[in-house]
Amino acid sequence: MARCSNCNAPLPDGSLLCAYCGDRNDIDLKGIHYYTTHENDSPRTCPRCDKPLKSIDLKLNGRFLIDRCEHCLGLFFDPGELEALLDATVKNVFLIDKSGLDGINLHRQPDQYPIAYIKCPVCSQLMNRVNFGARSGVIIDRCKAHGVWLDGGELLHLMEWMKLGGKLLDQERQEQIRKDELKQDMERHQKPSLYRREPSVFDSFGGPLQQSDPDLFDMIYKAIRFFTR
Repeated sequence: MARCSNCNAPLPDGSLLCAYCGDRNDIDLKGIHYYTTHENDSPRTCPRCDKPLKSIDLKLNGRFLIDRCEHCLGLFFDPGELEALLDATVKNVFLIDKSGLDGINLHRQPDQYPIAYIKCPVCSQLMNRVNFGARSGVIIDRCKAHGVWLDGGELLHLMEWMKLGGKLLDQERQEQIRKDELKQDMERHQKPSLYRREPSVFDSFGGPLQQSDPDLFDMIYKAIRFFTR
């Protein structure tokens, strides 16, 4: 359980704010990586606080920059960076703990902010709200062109999700979706055509008649009988 850096009291699950002293804790990056803070060359604005973000270099396999708001501790990742950070931080997970996945969401504190669409820190367009993976419990804000925003505390939650096999569960779900789509596609191609020709009935020219419409077929058959008697 995470503890307050100011008074050492236990923090509520998924919360940055200490219930005892009211201090805001950086639970996402504390103790995970050594990092340095830099002013952003092209200021990006926090979608929560409307203040300039600062670049954080996590020194992950060399230079690894993400953006952070020093006030609300939200994080912005360029496309692919969040997945890369999770993969580099959480390794050697081979089992899916479904009860554990249920548990990390059961006692989690409600979202810090009311449900709303927020602006991308780069282009200021409204971002999409997307569920990150199977049963992660985290709704991320994603701009297709520029990246992903996480509110403070959500990165730590996603790391715990991965440790419990959340990514493996999501991969299983995606694989099942692909199998279902392939099966449906094969079934569509295997359905008999409505215009299948029956070799047992022949028209006056020696070719088989089409039986897509039984009434029409009966009329044509009677007409052929009448004129060929």
